[in-house]
Amino acid sequence: MAPGSAFPGRLFIVEGIVGSGKSTQLLLLQKWLDSEGYGTFFSEWNSSALVRDVTRRGKNKRMLTPTTFSLIHSTDFADRTEQHIIPPLKAGALVLADRYIYTAFARDVARGVHPGWVRNLYRFAPKPTVGFYFRISLDEALKRIVGVREAIGFYEAGMDQKLSPDIEESFRIFQGSIIEQYDKMVQEFGLVVIDANRSVEEQQLQMRAIVTKALNGARKTRIRRWVDLNVMVRASRQLKPAS
Repeated sequence: MAPGSAFPGRLFIVEGIVGSGKSTQLLLLQKWLDSEGYGTFFSEWNSSALVRDVTRRGKNKRMLTPTTFSLIHSTDFADRTEQHIIPPLKAGALVLADRYIYTAFARDVARGVHPGWVRNLYRFAPKPTVGFYFRISLDEALKRIVGVREAIGFYEAGMDQKLSPDIEESFRIFQGSIIEQYDKMVQEFGLVVIDANRSVEEQQLQMRAIVTKALNGARKTRIRRWVDLNVMVRASRQLKPAS
């Protein structure tokens, strides 16, 4: 990875399996940082207009192979890095990424792609200031997903890998493999583990404490305004909590 310290901005990223609540936590963190007067910029996995339509069509027709997944997602990431991550970092902003290269390292390897090959695809990626990994039990993740969705996604359940004809069982096997990959990366990449089984408030306070230490010297662009964490959490619960 490229050294992130080469830029005046900061890069904070969240990782975790589907249902871990990472997206909710990042949204809360962004609102807090905005209230503190920092300039923030949000970037989301697989959101580049360059490949969004291709990915959607491939998923709908269930045509994506593990290697195709890797190549599409690396293209998406390269485009967003050039257009939406490096420029704000150069300008001194705080970039918040909902999933980063570790998503590919976990998912693609769980699908059988060689770890070295996947890591090489993302060798240009700036190193995050802090990478958070939201660790959650499979039972809790599945409960959250079933509680807010009509169905589990075909690919998130690993049904393309033919692990089991039962989608919930396939989900457990596939996401379990992804958890194994994440756990291996904690030490390799220095990811900060957050217990995603704890309350939303407890997780958020832990994140803020860690981020605050990393903000020494970061520029503020606006006047600080007070916000109530409890109000923010209640608002976040109107969102889908299964990300």
